[in-house]
Amino acid sequence: MSEQTVKGAPARLAFQLYVGIGVAVFLLMMVAGAVLRMAQGAWIDIPANYFYQIMTLHGAGMVGTSGLAAAAVMWYFLRRHVDLSTGAFLTMLGLSLVGVVMILASIGIGGFAAAWTFLYPLPAKSAGLWGPHAAAGYVGGLIFIGVGFLVFYVDCAIAIIKRYGGLLRGLGIDQLLSGKIDTDHPPTVVASSMVIIINVIGIAVGAVVLVMTLVNLYVPSIAIDALLAKNMIFFFGHVFINATIYMAVTGVYEILPAYTGRPWKISRPFLAAWAAVTLVVMAVYPHHTLMDFVQPKWALVLGQVLSYLSGIPVLLVTIWGALANLHRSGVRWELPLRLIVFGLLGWSIGIIPAIIDGTIRVNYVMHNTLWVPGHFHLYLLLGLLPMLLGIMYFAATRANWQESVADRLMFWIYGVAGLVFCLFLLLGGSSSVPRRFAVHAQEWLMLTQIGAVAAVLVLLASLYLGIKLLRRLPHLQVGGA
Repeated sequence: MSEQTVKGAPARLAFQLYVGIGVAVFLLMMVAGAVLRMAQGAWIDIPANYFYQIMTLHGAGMVGTSGLAAAAVMWYFLRRHVDLSTGAFLTMLGLSLVGVVMILASIGIGGFAAAWTFLYPLPAKSAGLWGPHAAAGYVGGLIFIGVGFLVFYVDCAIAIIKRYGGLLRGLGIDQLLSGKIDTDHPPTVVASSMVIIINVIGIAVGAVVLVMTLVNLYVPSIAIDALLAKNMIFFFGHVFINATIYMAVTGVYEILPAYTGRPWKISRPFLAAWAAVTLVVMAVYPHHTLMDFVQPKWALVLGQVLSYLSGIPVLLVTIWGALANLHRSGVRWELPLRLIVFGLLGWSIGIIPAIIDGTIRVNYVMHNTLWVPGHFHLYLLLGLLPMLLGIMYFAATRANWQESVADRLMFWIYGVAGLVFCLFLLLGGSSSVPRRFAVHAQEWLMLTQIGAVAAVLVLLASLYLGIKLLRRLPHLQVGGA
């Protein structure tokens, strides 16, 4: 065994833990999602309190696992360029697992069911369905997970600062200002610097409102301004979930050149796009508060305008770069590559209903309908998750890949059924079917039942792809800076 292999053993084990746990939790949360749709379609009967507990578990589980899996991808590729700590990486996992146990206990034992957004003052206003300890367990679990992410980001920030002289230099701001573009500057470092900046701020804001909520649970006389709390919660949540796709994109920048043999060269538009989105993604969340008439009007206008811009610059330079890298490259379209490119397509499509919902007149009618779950399932189910699966398959199978007919079949089942599932959520939204209703009216059942069938098909394909990936974990390799 070589010295490099010995040194890389802890890192390899750490990444294997992330992949194994991430795939297992993703599959469990997809089971929960399919159960929710079947209950809404009147195929199974679930009491309303259990429905909302499952909904809370599904939402929090998917957001948290998406963040951890995407952070693992960023760590896997960023360590090719800077010296990262495996200890900090494992600390994030350990703290997150403590938080997960607390959240599971708060839901499964305490009956907490206030949805993943923990919107103040709902955790303390349960109408007797759960007590303050259950709410505190949920809020405390989120705090543990947030602290874990902060440990990870601080380690990444220190490594980038040591190598490049600062996060803004990692982002390439100095090159934009000087006009001298270093085309060999790693795009992974650019994306990672942006994520660190926005998510440290986002998690810090989230931590403040979580601690305030925790205090209010036990000392109700210490109240929080509800509008301020809502703004802080949605700022945190919106930044966090957007950061997941930006962390995963680092895999696109590293893997496509491995297939095509063409380096991914950065350019002025590339750096400008990432710099712009660093600011825009932190200012776009007010489109979640468009129905709050007490919200300052300038914030609502800003939320609508920036909703049209958020994500588009990075999406355009990434899609353009991917197409240019793939054009006439003669690549072999293996499952990892197809999943990654499909994820880029899902990301591109997912932005359309998001922009539509970001229009005030539409938002008034559509935001509290299934239109919103439709658009973020497009992002996650057809964008982020295929991208993550493709990246993890690449890490675990690139050296010895043998694709079967079943692999291709399950890829297409996942893609087509996933698209049908999302489209019928959007159709439900366009028909004014409310989001978060445990029981659907007779007039809505056909749309819901078709979506439930699609959900089961997606789940079956995901089980196949996930189990095959888990079986390949012993072959996973991890490089280093």
